[in-house]
Amino acid sequence: MTTVVLNLESVGLTDEQFYHLCQVNRDWQFERTAKGELIIMSPVGGVSGNREADLISLVWLWNNQTQLGRVFSSSTIFRLPNGGDRSPDVAWVSLEKWEALTEQQKEEFPPISPDFVIELRSRTDALKPLQEKMQEYLNSGLRLGWLINPQAQQVEIYRPDRQVEILQFPVSLSGEDVLPGFVLNLPLG
Repeated sequence: MTTVVLNLESVGLTDEQFYHLCQVNRDWQFERTAKGELIIMSPVGGVSGNREADLISLVWLWNNQTQLGRVFSSSTIFRLPNGGDRSPDVAWVSLEKWEALTEQQKEEFPPISPDFVIELRSRTDALKPLQEKMQEYLNSGLRLGWLINPQAQQVEIYRPDRQVEILQFPVSLSGEDVLPGFVLNLPLG
């Protein structure tokens, strides 16, 4: 199955309506772009699912040792401050930012941008929409993001107020000052 994009800009789907749509269609995974497009996400295959699980595990292990924030899977939708409702493959939010939310905000789609995200390009993903998604995160307050592209054997690093940096595999990525002490070695197994 490929990703389906519906232009709902003229419909004006409210945040509450989008949340309700997701709740009554739990068998489907939706995202909404800052431009008002509704994206119906296709499921990933075994290779991508395994890579995603590896990445979540590695970030979780680092966070379990440091206790600096919260780690989220691709099932979590973040209501980005500059528009869009997005689900990164891996997300991390600082404890300070997370604790500033109300309990209801934590239960629903948190109205914050993650501090750190990883997007993993699967075999069926087009690159341009993923790059646009990374820009949406940056525009909403992302501090560090990695777009991992196994097909091209490279990673794009996104940081505020800087050009996107592109590195070729194999590479060792640093969590910099966002995830201090975290290192990811690519390619994954």
